[in-house]
Amino acid sequence: MNPPNPSKKAPPNDLGVLLRHWRDMRGISQLDLSFNAGVSQRHISFIESGRSVPSRQMLMDIAQTLDIPLRERNTLLLAAGYAPMYSDNAWNAQEMHGVTKALDRMLRQHEPFPAIVMDRYWNVLMTNESAPRFFNCFIDMAARKEPRNMLHLIFDPEGMRPFVSDWKTVADSLIQRVYRESVGRVVDDKTRELLDALRAYPEVEAKLQPGDALKADAASASMPVIPMGFIKDGREMKYFSMVTSVGTPQTIAAQELRIECMFPADDETEMLHLQMLDANAKAKVHT
Repeated sequence: MNPPNPSKKAPPNDLGVLLRHWRDMRGISQLDLSFNAGVSQRHISFIESGRSVPSRQMLMDIAQTLDIPLRERNTLLLAAGYAPMYSDNAWNAQEMHGVTKALDRMLRQHEPFPAIVMDRYWNVLMTNESAPRFFNCFIDMAARKEPRNMLHLIFDPEGMRPFVSDWKTVADSLIQRVYRESVGRVVDDKTRELLDALRAYPEVEAKLQPGDALKADAASASMPVIPMGFIKDGREMKYFSMVTSVGTPQTIAAQELRIECMFPADDETEMLHLQMLDANAKAKVHT
């Protein structure tokens, strides 16, 4: 029997099924949930069995305790017969103006290194000027259809894949990141579709799971992060990423935004990076 999909709308009699699904996903017993949410175990049992419908506030207290993402909290509310509570407007809607303005500032401040804003499925929403400049040093980004997806860009043999060094380690680490950085640790249907598509590329381990160990090469073993290396003109440049999210989101779009900033992992990469962008800019002037 397939587990319930928490991202789909559900009728009221599915509330108990959804609640059990989330409790099982978090590995929390009815007793522990009762203690942490301030709700009697008897009441939680009644909710899960369909004998009781919680108040709106009680349901949100339970959702908070279970760390359920805002999108899926709306599903719980619908299942209980309540109206959705969290806005599901687009990431660039007027209500997001303050957030997008801050994102634009962050992107500009990260020049001359790539910075990218993505949704929960790694689709690119915003970039600074250096991001397309960087990738255009390797491939023709104009030839790739929008919306662009960062993972497909890296995994595609016609994208950045031929320029990635230590491909096995990079592929493993990125797939693990999909699990680790999924919103609220939720691997929904669209995330599974993304993972299946990535595993369908040549030389990607189809059996890779989130618990698989990563193996760094000897040069990277002493570093605090596993860098991603790119080969340009026979020389390797190594980068690592810092990922930022909105600290106190109150809309679904705000919660699902992620800002990824690439940094050179060493001084040599920083020097080569600046030289590469400068050379690419000069080449465009002469064409």
